[in-house]
Amino acid sequence: MLIPADAFHGFSVDDTEAARAFYADVLGVEVTDAEMGGIIRLHLGGGAPTIVYPKADHVPASFTILNFPVADVEATVDELTARGVAFER
Repeated sequence: MLIPADAFHGFSVDDTEAARAFYADVLGVEVTDAEMGGIIRLHLGGGAPTIVYPKADHVPASFTILNFPVADVEATVDELTARGVAFER
């Protein structure tokens, strides 16, 4: 039987170590190993973790994968730009 409270979400990347560095070091998200095939977990709050799994033929999504609410968009963009994140406008 499915237990909705145990549901989780995930997405693929071509390099989980680069993803770990970005989410942990740049965005400050807690990242842990899932102990299976290079999968990592992002702990975003609110319950279930998001899994990030390696996929050899990964193609970046053409849609939003994660949303981070912020109090001040311009200040957040400035801070992330200073950390090396490139934004498209």
